[in-house]
Amino acid sequence: MVSLTEVPTPVTPEAIFYFIPNLIGYGRVITLILSFFTMAHHPLITMGFLYSASCLLDAFDGYYARKFNQSTQFGAVLDMVTDRCSTCSLIVFLGVLYPDYFIAWQALISLDLASHYVHMYAQIVSGSTSHKKMREGANWLLKLYYENRVFLFLVCALNETFYIALYLHHFDFLYVPGTSVSLAYWLTLLCSPVWFFKQICNVIQLVNACQMLAQLDAQNMNAARKAN
Repeated sequence: MVSLTEVPTPVTPEAIFYFIPNLIGYGRVITLILSFFTMAHHPLITMGFLYSASCLLDAFDGYYARKFNQSTQFGAVLDMVTDRCSTCSLIVFLGVLYPDYFIAWQALISLDLASHYVHMYAQIVSGSTSHKKMREGANWLLKLYYENRVFLFLVCALNETFYIALYLHHFDFLYVPGTSVSLAYWLTLLCSPVWFFKQICNVIQLVNACQMLAQLDAQNMNAARKAN
């Protein structure tokens, strides 16, 4: 017979908001918003502390979610939405710094938002427990991207570093000794292959998710016709 003291306390909806990974997520949101106010005139404060802190905290919420068994759907959505908001916000500001490439910035934001939203929606309606859990037969590149945590972290980190370096390059940040080229410029070149790879993954992700939705639609329509 189990004593009353051994019965686990029920989790309330309100308690979800105070889970450790979600508190980390709020910290990401706060530092991201603060970076909006410093981005135009204080690149060192922005990228040395605020925006970078928001990005770095992303490495800890998932760890603590697994460590304390606090993985939640709310946390997954908070994490993805914050990721998309941070990247797109920086790209918007790059559009201010490099206005000649405004079409490219618009295309990048559109691809980023569309690919992740459609992917998450397709995963949900297909019954997946997580947008990072790929179904059998999924594209091998997406399986590598989402199911290998180290690989996922490195790709996302270097993708963000590419945009951060472009931002810092505008401010002629940290010149390489003995040269007329900024360190940010070389960092942009170094990260560009990974950035390009990330955009390819976004395209594959979008196409794969659309195919999943089309398959589900076909199955549902065929099932409905058989029922009639």
